[in-house]
Amino acid sequence: MPSNKILEEKKLVVEALASKLKTAAAGVLVKYEGIKVSEDTELRAALRKAGVEYSVMKNTLTGRACEIAGYGDMKQYLSGMTAIAMSQDDPLAPAKIMKQFADKIASFEIKAGFVD
Repeated sequence: MPSNKILEEKKLVVEALASKLKTAAAGVLVKYEGIKVSEDTELRAALRKAGVEYSVMKNTLTGRACEIAGYGDMKQYLSGMTAIAMSQDDPLAPAKIMKQFADKIASFEIKAGFVD
């Protein structure tokens, strides 16, 4: 059984992600698997340049945040190695950048997305 301190830390992570999901213009869940370090570096640089926040975290935490934010349907896509990309301003940026990388990297694929 995890300690209360760890549970509180996880709760804060979920609340922070849920808050970002609620205010995001759009977001994309991707299968984050089989990507090389150089490709990951290139991807993260492109996302940063476009103002897209990108994170890899446990599926259970992401799922709880999705439920809180009203995107509970996205939980069905949370299996394996999953990352989430969100934009607060540009509803096209996350999907556009992820699509470019999914076309270049065979094992990297878009699982689901949302638009506010």
